[in-house]
Amino acid sequence: MEIKELLEQQRKQLDIIVESSPLGVILSVESQIIKSNRTFTELLGYTEAEFKKMKFEEFSKVIEGPSANEIVMQMSEGKIDKDVVIKRYYKKQGGCLIGKTSISAVRDYKGNLKYVLAMVEDITREREAEERLIYEREKYASIIANMNLGLVEVDTEDVIQFVNQSFCSMSGFQEDELLGKKGSDVLRVQNKNVLDKENEKRAEGESDSYELEVLDKSGKIKHWLVSGAPRYDGDKKLIGSVGIHLDITTQKLLELQKELLVKELEQSNKGLQEYAHIVSHDLKSPLRSISALATWIQDDYKDVLDEAGQENLTLMQDKVASMDKLIQGILEYSTANDSALDNSSVDLNKVVEKIKESIFIPEHVALVVPKPLPTIIADSTKMHQLFQNILSNAVVHIEKVKGLVEVLFVENKTHWQFSIKDNGVGIPKEYHKKIFEIFQSIGANERSTGIGLSIVKKIIDRYEGEVWVESEKDMGTEFHFTIKKEPTNLNS
Repeated sequence: MEIKELLEQQRKQLDIIVESSPLGVILSVESQIIKSNRTFTELLGYTEAEFKKMKFEEFSKVIEGPSANEIVMQMSEGKIDKDVVIKRYYKKQGGCLIGKTSISAVRDYKGNLKYVLAMVEDITREREAEERLIYEREKYASIIANMNLGLVEVDTEDVIQFVNQSFCSMSGFQEDELLGKKGSDVLRVQNKNVLDKENEKRAEGESDSYELEVLDKSGKIKHWLVSGAPRYDGDKKLIGSVGIHLDITTQKLLELQKELLVKELEQSNKGLQEYAHIVSHDLKSPLRSISALATWIQDDYKDVLDEAGQENLTLMQDKVASMDKLIQGILEYSTANDSALDNSSVDLNKVVEKIKESIFIPEHVALVVPKPLPTIIADSTKMHQLFQNILSNAVVHIEKVKGLVEVLFVENKTHWQFSIKDNGVGIPKEYHKKIFEIFQSIGANERSTGIGLSIVKKIIDRYEGEVWVESEKDMGTEFHFTIKKEPTNLNS
């Protein structure tokens, strides 16, 4: 009795262990399932009673692939005692899971097969994760192999461990000519000091981007933009570095050409400015002489010359004055971008007052500032040129009995916006862009040199602003322009 009780206790304990096991457990005798635990029934959605009604042949239909009978057959013949297979199990309500199944033979004392024990572990998530990982690896391996960026992996001794096809194309070397070789021995880096500093950073675990100048296999100079980063193993131990290389040779050559062109342009501009100064000086001297001679003739021979002669001498003086104004305009235009701007606080109200005192304003025209203008940070001389050239045009092109010119402003987030409005003759739309080009003017006004508004455009460009006009013939004109509060190219 004691033995029977002990066996009964052991059986109950075994049942408890089987029922609480996280693995699905199936026990069969002579192709008949006699036991399935709760884990297995929950995995597939069948009840234990449903499993018990199944022959092993029927149960085989629940499992993907070759019949489980084949394994049982081999166990019956004594060929195997254990086997591990990974199978797809179909659930009763649809869907499936992937199970790692350990099948064991339980034999009697004569060696005959008595029971077959199957233990199923649900590895669906693990297998799906593995499949995703394999897919991601294949995807990124394909991207790395085919991308236009050269990829190189080296160990801590600078020995090349991996290169992709793009790097081979960039360097001119074949893969077998690079793998296992020291990068510094194969790749002829011209600015080696940069590479040495970057290797020191990799050893300290720092990532960085830098430019290298190298000779490819054929000896041609190549410029590479390299993004380097340290490589670590699973224990976070530094095992080398990885570099992504972008061939910027074409861009670099264009950049060098651009720098050369800029230097040539600077020299050309400097020469033109010097020429403008020389020409203006050489032209102004004879003009002054002509003006003086005309004045002397007019004074000395006023009793001899008739009215036509006096008129011609006066006309000559006017032409000389126009020529002097044109020369001065050319000089101002050539120096509009010259030298750094002397920026300081500029009270635009004072600027406009000085302009009112210095320019010709017809008696019928009123130049007004409806509300005080701001004080801005700018070059006082340039601001004087800017406002004077627009105001000078505005006040002389008004034919109405009462002429009005207004100076207005609006403060925006990044710019000051100014408007100069008049009720003059207006400007046809086809001239709205043309008037800002040098030597372009409207009508036959001989006082206009066609330079003033082109100077305006140059100054506004230096202050990173815009200038435009709104006008129609006989409808007045509105000049609008903006000046950046904190321009970045003041010295350009």
